[in-house]
Amino acid sequence: MTDWPIVDSAVGKTRADFSYAWKDMLKLDIPVSFSSDAPVESFNPMFGIYAAITRKNLSGKPETGWHNNQCISVSEAITAYTLGSAYMSFEENFKGSIDIGKAADFVILSENIFDIDTDQIKNIKVKATYVNGNKVYSSI
Repeated sequence: MTDWPIVDSAVGKTRADFSYAWKDMLKLDIPVSFSSDAPVESFNPMFGIYAAITRKNLSGKPETGWHNNQCISVSEAITAYTLGSAYMSFEENFKGSIDIGKAADFVILSENIFDIDTDQIKNIKVKATYVNGNKVYSSI
């Protein structure tokens, strides 16, 4: 959400009111996928999850969230990064969830993302990364 300060001027107030309308899209069963938008934004998906659920930038602005009626849940944000992105690349039968026969790609996080205060999600660290069930990174 680093671009929220310029959305009004970039697309106009009317369009800005409907920009990044994740909650409305999910209510309408429109498939949603998230990515980091790197290298414009950080590669860190925790920042994107934080932004989607709080509608704030990494400095916590705006305090109440930009168009906070579009905040989504932690579960919805994770699904957009995992199953949503797999769906968009036509790979939902191979990845995006932990199921028998699918790639076992997952991470171990420093905190339980479902139990932590939402404003702290941006501070969660990846402790280990597994690709196809094999550990490829670990700080544990």
